[in-house]
Amino acid sequence: MRIADRILRRWRITRAIGWVRPGDRLLDVGCYDRSLIDAVADRIAGAVGIDSVAEPCEDGSVRIERGQFPRDLEAPPGAFDCITALAVFEHVHEPDAFASACQRLLAPTGRVVLTVPHPVVDRIVHFLILLRLADGMDFEEHHGFDVEQTGGDARHRGRTLKARGGG
Repeated sequence: MRIADRILRRWRITRAIGWVRPGDRLLDVGCYDRSLIDAVADRIAGAVGIDSVAEPCEDGSVRIERGQFPRDLEAPPGAFDCITALAVFEHVHEPDAFASACQRLLAPTGRVVLTVPHPVVDRIVHFLILLRLADGMDFEEHHGFDVEQTGGDARHRGRTLKARGGG
């Protein structure tokens, strides 16, 4: 991970942590090195992180699993108050399976917090990769995700889109 990747990750985490409430049971999909979990650890009840390259570990109220979401995560219905997926959804091959798993795993008043790059950001990241200032973190896997469509799935699943930001 290069400097630009770290800056983008920090920016996404800063945007997301306000949605993680004190006492939450957190699931961080695509946790990578658990940066988001560590940023909110002092105010949450516990966390599970899952990522295909994560180092599995368990310490206190945090468990990190190596695997793919939702296939490799075992958790009971309603197990989480907040599910985060920062710069993950644009890599998802089966968005309906992802959304269904989130719906099943969320507590009734739970929240899903997604960040996805706007197409303009994709162009900037591509340029930073050319300059070798960014690795792009699986940039080639972006599936043409249209950020303007965010929220359509939520409404037909009985959830609402609370905020949509730029970037």
